[in-house]
Amino acid sequence: MKYPDALRLPLVDDLHGHQVPDPYRWLEDAADPATTAWLAEQENLWREHAATLPWRDRMLTRLTELSRTGSVNPPVWRGKHCFVLRRAAEEEHPVLYRDDEVLLDPMRLDPTGLTTLDEWQPDPEGRLVAYQLSRRGEERAELRVMDVHTGEDVDGPLPDCRYSPVAWLPGGRAFYYVRSRAGVYLHHLGDETDEEVFTTAGVASYAVSLSADGRWLIVASAPGPGTPNELWLDDLATGERRQIQPGGLARSAAAVGSDGRLYVLTDLDAPRRRLCTADPARPDAWKELVPEDPESVLAAFTILDGNRLLVSRVRHAVAELTVHDLDTGRPAVQVRLPGAGTIGPLTTRPEGGHEAWFFYTDAVTPAGVWRYDARDGVLSVWEAGLPVPGVESRQVTFTSRDGTDVRMTVIAKPGDGGPRPCIMTGYGGFGRSLLPGYAADSVAWIEAGGVLAVAGLRGGCEEGEAWHRAGMRENKQNVFDDFIAAAEKLVADGWTTPDRLGIWGESNGGLLIGAMLTQRPDLFTAAVCSAPILDMARYERSGLGASWTQEYGTADAPEELAWMLAYSPYHRVEEGTAYPATLFTVFGADTRVDPLHARKMCAAMQWAGIGERPVVLRHESDVGHGARAVSRSVVLAADALAFLAEHTGLPLPPS
Repeated sequence: MKYPDALRLPLVDDLHGHQVPDPYRWLEDAADPATTAWLAEQENLWREHAATLPWRDRMLTRLTELSRTGSVNPPVWRGKHCFVLRRAAEEEHPVLYRDDEVLLDPMRLDPTGLTTLDEWQPDPEGRLVAYQLSRRGEERAELRVMDVHTGEDVDGPLPDCRYSPVAWLPGGRAFYYVRSRAGVYLHHLGDETDEEVFTTAGVASYAVSLSADGRWLIVASAPGPGTPNELWLDDLATGERRQIQPGGLARSAAAVGSDGRLYVLTDLDAPRRRLCTADPARPDAWKELVPEDPESVLAAFTILDGNRLLVSRVRHAVAELTVHDLDTGRPAVQVRLPGAGTIGPLTTRPEGGHEAWFFYTDAVTPAGVWRYDARDGVLSVWEAGLPVPGVESRQVTFTSRDGTDVRMTVIAKPGDGGPRPCIMTGYGGFGRSLLPGYAADSVAWIEAGGVLAVAGLRGGCEEGEAWHRAGMRENKQNVFDDFIAAAEKLVADGWTTPDRLGIWGESNGGLLIGAMLTQRPDLFTAAVCSAPILDMARYERSGLGASWTQEYGTADAPEELAWMLAYSPYHRVEEGTAYPATLFTVFGADTRVDPLHARKMCAAMQWAGIGERPVVLRHESDVGHGARAVSRSVVLAADALAFLAEHTGLPLPPS
C-alpha cells in the first residue's frame, strides 16, 4: 500500500531531561493546508481499501436490521404526566414524549441528522422542559426552555451547557444549571443575567440536584471525571451552606429523601461503596445504613413506600437488585432479574410511591424498561426488547501478570468448536465499568461466526474504587497487562489464535489499543482504534485533556511524565515493526479527544511499519465524540467490522 507522504521533522523536546521526539507535530493543526491535504489523501486511501472488503455490504445490511430494535429510557414522572425518551425502529434519534405527545424530535429540528438532544429535564409541574441541543458533534449545547402545551420556546438559549444537569425550583420559574467548566448558576426565566451560586478554582466538573420539596440544594465538584469530589448542602430556606464531604477523600453522591434524611452513597473507607445517612442540619455526621459488601459494588438506591429501600449492586460485572429495610438497612428480599445483565438507573415518582422503573439489557437482549412494585414484590415488563436467539455468553476468570484475577465475558454462537476469528475489547479507565449490554455490532459479528470478548480491566469500577486506582496514574500499565493476559487466555482456551484475533477500543479504550499495538504487536492481527488518546506528552493541550490529569498524570511533573512516556503509544512506535492491520476512526468535530492523536500515530505507523497489513485512517467531519444519527453509527460499525473480518480471516458464507 502506497501511503501519503508525511514530512518527518527532526523535532525533539527536552522535558525534565527526557528527549521526547515529535516528528509529526505539524499534524496537530487541523487548519493547516498541509494537514487537510494529508487527511484528504488518507480518506481516499481508506475508501480504496474499504471498497475491497467483501464483508462490508453484508455487515451494513445486517446492522441496519439489528438497529431496528428501537430504544426506550425509564420514565420521568411529573404529576400525572409521563415523560419518556423513545426511539422507534426506523428513527435516527430518540424522540422526547410527554405521555403520547411528541415534544422534541431532533430530526424535525434538523433533517440532516446532525443535531442531537443531549439532556432534558421537566419542571416539577410538567409544564415546562429545559432541554439542550448540540450540533455537528461538538457537545457544546445551548439550553432552552419549552412550554409543553404550545411547543414554543419561552426562554434561552443559555450557551456552553455541556450535558448540564438542571434542578428546577418549585413553581417552574427558576432553575439551577452548570456552565461548562465555570460553575453552578441560578437562572430566573426571562432574566438576561444569571447568579453565580458555586464555583471553585481548578475544578473541571460540577453536578447539582435539588430535593423534591425544593429546600435542599446539593452541589458536587471535582477536578475531573472519575476523581474524588467535594459535596455541599445549601439550605435554601435559611441561606446556610454546609459541607457534606471535603474534596480529595472519596467519590460520593448525596440526596435528601422524601423522609427528610440526607443519604450519601460513598466509597469513603469502602472501595465497593456503602450507603450512609445524616441529618441535613449536620450533613458531615454520617451513620452507616447499608455497609460495603466484600464482593459487589453498590451502584444505586431509591426509597419506596412501606419503609423499603431498593438497592442495586454489581457483582463481578453482573447486576443484582435487593429490597432492604429502610430503618436498619438489612436486606429483606432479592429481586429476580430477567438475566445476567445490567440495570439502571432506578427512577421513582418525585412525591414517592410504591413503584420503581429501570432499564435492563444483556449481551443478547436490547435495552428495555422494567417496573418493580413494592406492594406485591412483582417485577414486570414496562417496555422491553426481545432477546436475539442463538447467542450465548459466559464469564471466565484469568490471572494477570501480577497475579490479580480478572474477569472477561466471552460471547459466541453455541456449538462451534475450534479457534475462530475474535474481537476483543476493553476500557480500563476513569472508574467506568464495561457491563453486559446489547449492541447491534456485537450480535452481527457473532452471528457471522466470530467470537466477542469483553475484558473487565483494572482502571474501571467492575470491582470498586480500589480496582479503578489499580489502573490509573502510576499503575496504568496494569490495564495493559490485564488486556494482554486476557488475549493469552483466549488463545490458551482455544477460542482463537493470534492471527485471528482483532482488538477494538474507543477514547480511553483507544489508548488501550494504541498500547497493545506498540507493546504486543505479535499477539494481534488487526485493530480498530477509535477517537484515541495516544500522545501522552501533550494530551493536556487539547480537547478535555486538561481535566484528565488525575487519571493519567501531568507532563508538568517529572515523575508523572516518566509514567506516561513509559507507555505513550505515539512515542513507542518503532521502525521496522510488523504492526497489526490498523484502522483509525476519527471525528472532525470531536471536542473531547482531538483527532490530532490519531493523525500523528497513523503517520508514525505508516512510516515505521513493515509487511503487507495496512494502516489506514477513516475521518468523518461533521460528528463528534458522543451521540450521532443511527445511520451514521451503522455505517461506522459496518466499516469497522468489515475491516476486522477481512484481517482476522472471517469466512464469507455461501452466496
